Amino acid sequence: MTVRPGGGAPERRRWTLVRAGSDAMPSSVRRFMRRARRRRLRAALPWAVGVGFLSVLGLLAWVILGSSLLGVRTVAVDGTSLLGPDEVRAAAAVPAGAPLARLDLEAVAARVSTLPAVEKATVTRQWPDALTVVVVERTAEAVVPQGRRFLVVDRFGVVFQDLNRRPAHLPLVRIADPRGNVDGTRGAVGVIASLSQSLRRQLLEVGVAGPAQITLKLSGGRTVVWGDASRSTEKATVTAGLLQRDGKTFDVSDPGVVTIR
Repeated sequence: MTVRPGGGAPERRRWTLVRAGSDAMPSSVRRFMRRARRRRLRAALPWAVGVGFLSVLGLLAWVILGSSLLGVRTVAVDGTSLLGPDEVRAAAAVPAGAPLARLDLEAVAARVSTLPAVEKATVTRQWPDALTVVVVERTAEAVVPQGRRFLVVDRFGVVFQDLNRRPAHLPLVRIADPRGNVDGTRGAVGVIASLSQSLRRQLLEVGVAGPAQITLKLSGGRTVVWGDASRSTEKATVTAGLLQRDGKTFDVSDPGVVTIR
């Protein structure tokens, strides 16, 4: 009890008993605070989900692009007979463990294509840790003697092999500089391709003295003056008919006006 100054009636204080361990906060306040907490959680949830999603994306990007977990462990080679797989792998120059996703496949194929025997190379990924290199090798169409060596050329006139012995099944092309005169070599190979099997069996060699100076030496001491490599299919047809006649030199450089000597 409290006595007021001036002798007034004593003031009685009211005390509220609170059970130990209970909350003295009014229930309305507690409800308000719970609602506030729920609102804060709802507001934070999208941010938390976004941060988690970005974290997962970052981890995946690191695994795929930056780590060696998906790095190259195997380089398989297919399509070779002239080349060995190790030669192709060396030319590909793919570092072991390099992230598979970051490899420039066109650059790898370009490096493989620098090998003389390779006409075309294709590189593909084989997840999770391998590359496959498919090689198309050049096909031999003719052989060019150079001193005691024999240079093998393909349909494009490209030299891709250097042998110490002539392959008996390949036609002979005589040209001074097959590497420097690719057009001339390609023209000679194109002429050979236009010949019938009968003419090819009679062919001893093709000579290229200049751009429009292609000649064919045939068995029996006969010579065909071919001219340039144009209209070769027509020239081959005319030549097959002319060889039924007597003569040693057949000029088909203009297949419309031929001469026999």
